[in-house]
Amino acid sequence: MAAVLLDIDGVLTVGWRAVPGAPEALARLRADGHDVLLLTNTTSRTRARITGALTSEGFAVGPDDVMTATSATASYLSEHHPDARVLLLNSGDVTADLPGVRLVTDRPDVVVVGGAGPVFDYPTVNRVFRFLLDGALLVAMARNLSWRTADGLSLDAGAYLLGWEAATGARAHVVGKPSADFFRAALTRLGAPTGVMVGDDLHADVLGARHAGLTGVQVRTGKFRPADLAASPEAPDHVIDSVADLPALLADLARVR
Repeated sequence: MAAVLLDIDGVLTVGWRAVPGAPEALARLRADGHDVLLLTNTTSRTRARITGALTSEGFAVGPDDVMTATSATASYLSEHHPDARVLLLNSGDVTADLPGVRLVTDRPDVVVVGGAGPVFDYPTVNRVFRFLLDGALLVAMARNLSWRTADGLSLDAGAYLLGWEAATGARAHVVGKPSADFFRAALTRLGAPTGVMVGDDLHADVLGARHAGLTGVQVRTGKFRPADLAASPEAPDHVIDSVADLPALLADLARVR
């Protein structure tokens, strides 16, 4: 059976409330023999808080079922910048998922950018601009331009990355989706050569996964907009209304094979 990677925000939940039928779909995938890993660029919560929010919505999950851009960033910094002074710009306290990272507030060697929010005010954004001009490296947990909350679409850190890169000539190293390394690390964790990635973000989730050799499945929930799909030169492998339809899709594909 295929390994299944599921985005969380916009696929399983919207505003941390379960998408109708999503808890049952996750249970069905496992009952059908699929290995499942939740793969998320969410950087506002630790893995423990994410799983706590999911279990309260009826999902049978634990921290080991979740791989976040934050935990991947910790691994990247440990391997490539083990002694670096790191400035973290992120909405939400995720320091528990950054063990061993030397966090500072001034003169950083590396600026790590997580999810956008009120902390991305002009004085802070301008300080990051100056740190990059002084030679600090730029690492992004993700490059999403937006995400959907209960109040609608909101601007995410990817928009700020574009500004910093254009103004300084720096280029962000992206750790989370759509990085191929992130998808491959997830498959390695499941012991699978390939698999299926299900997301609401056409570029970060679906096409990013396709470029890494996975099957990309687009859901019409979360931040999905028909205009994005119509304007894209590259299409998903499959489009479904909701993750609730995923078990039936995979069963159909298995019968075809």
